Amino acid sequence: MSRNETVKEIAERLSIVDIVAEYVSLRRSGSNFTGLCPFHSEKTPSFNVNPAREIFHCFGCGAGGDVFTFVMKIEGLSFPETVRKLAARAGVAFDEYPATEEEKKLRSEKDLQRKIMLLTAQHYREILTGRQDGEAARNYLLERDVDQETAAAYGLGYAPERRDTLVRLLGNRELPLETAERLGIIRKGEHGWYDLLHHRLVFPIRDTQGQPIGFAGRVLDNSLPKYINSPESPIYHKSNVLFGIDLALREIRQNGTAIIVEGYFDHLTLHSAGIRNVLATCGTALTDGHINLLKKHAQRVCLLFDGDNAGRKATVKAMELCLEQSMPVYVINLPQGEDPDSFIKKNGAEAFNQKAASAKPAFEQFLHWLLNKTPADSIDQRVRLMNEITPRFQLIKDPVERNLYQNEICRLLGIDPNAFRKRVSTQRKDTRPEPHQVNIKPSTCCNVTDVTQETLLGILAAYPEAREKISSFNLAELFDNDYLPIVKAVLDAEAVDGRDTIWHDILSRLEQEHQKALVARLLIQDRYLAEIDWRTALTQCLKSREKARTRELKPIAARLATLPQDSEEYLEVLKYAEQLRNRKSTL
Repeated sequence: MSRNETVKEIAERLSIVDIVAEYVSLRRSGSNFTGLCPFHSEKTPSFNVNPAREIFHCFGCGAGGDVFTFVMKIEGLSFPETVRKLAARAGVAFDEYPATEEEKKLRSEKDLQRKIMLLTAQHYREILTGRQDGEAARNYLLERDVDQETAAAYGLGYAPERRDTLVRLLGNRELPLETAERLGIIRKGEHGWYDLLHHRLVFPIRDTQGQPIGFAGRVLDNSLPKYINSPESPIYHKSNVLFGIDLALREIRQNGTAIIVEGYFDHLTLHSAGIRNVLATCGTALTDGHINLLKKHAQRVCLLFDGDNAGRKATVKAMELCLEQSMPVYVINLPQGEDPDSFIKKNGAEAFNQKAASAKPAFEQFLHWLLNKTPADSIDQRVRLMNEITPRFQLIKDPVERNLYQNEICRLLGIDPNAFRKRVSTQRKDTRPEPHQVNIKPSTCCNVTDVTQETLLGILAAYPEAREKISSFNLAELFDNDYLPIVKAVLDAEAVDGRDTIWHDILSRLEQEHQKALVARLLIQDRYLAEIDWRTALTQCLKSREKARTRELKPIAARLATLPQDSEEYLEVLKYAEQLRNRKSTL
């Protein structure tokens, strides 16, 4: 089986919606599914998946492509690794094939990124364990009762006060500083390159295989900010990474429970006490991506956030995400003023395990907090409580659980069950913002030439009868270099298949990620082409294309005025100007 045939068969056997839904909470929106993009932070969904064409596109960050592009991007895999992974899932056998030049380039870049991150982690670790300038961090760990075995398990390190130790190390190894900058570990200012972290205890953030993909730096005193976290990078996406997953995965799979804490030291304290099924967020709130990651390995989630107002809000938000995805979620309650570190030091690991075993269902805990804050002692208060409770109640999917909670809510609030059911049925189920509505026409942020090219490409894709007409023109004159490979892929796919273009076949012929993203964006928003007269639209596009080119006459005239009239360059520019004038006269 050839490379294209293998990719095509895998794509036909798999549903992109099923694959994406493992990482993103999707909702039906017309012919598409929408959700919060896993590749950038957003509050209003702009991420779209089209099941008919097997593509995805985010109108927020521009990411897009087919199922292979999605898995490559979210898992950080090369194309051959992705094909191998999806082939196993689809039950498709294939022989390994030589990597393309683009795949070799991407693999080489990924290997370089991994090498730099591993070298950085080793650098900080060596300073902590063996150098004089790591003494302050070693003393700090002693004060926090962190032994050497625990520090080694986490790969803890120390970034010294000097701001250029990592920069100099990378320079001495002849590693590109620009790549390190993209990874977020160094920066460039007015006076040159400098390290992101300095005079901080360093926590490596690692993937499931234990490879460092980011870093968190903590101050050794009470100064602010307490933590500095690595920014998003090509290999580090905060919404899909949980701190300590490489240490916790085995235990989570064995007992089925994942305990989620807020802080790095909360995690470290529990781990060192022998409680190994613990994860922490990396300087961000819990996200849909985190829940999807947890669903792969755990049967339930126990939340252990701070007991203050901010911690309770974070708990309720995490509860909502879990309920939306039918993930059983509980809350571990520690005595007032206690955190995992102080509780274990006073009471020991066994007492903590008892607290974890008696964790309350998160919705029950939510009701308890709400009624303590707002007693149901007046009609006005009861209405306010209903406004808070109803949208969360509607997230509960299990009918038995819903019925039990309904009875309890009615008892606590003194509400008739029939009135409660009526309120629930009449109130909108989705209280979150509506999915981001995008303009279905080509983006107006582009210049007219780009808009015209996108429309031409859309016509070419949507109307098979237009392909012969468009292909009769000089394609290099109609399309720029970014568009030409896509146009050729559309024409080639149509010729090979002898029928309407198969979209994943087109995408499989493209090697550049930005080209795949461009195709996905066009296909997601091409509804405006559904009922047009393509011949009229084609004529208008051709005129717009020529008008845009004739706008070059003014700068060309200015250029001619600066050139000697007997020069070769003058004659070439003059010839081009005449061609443009001739085109303009025919419009």
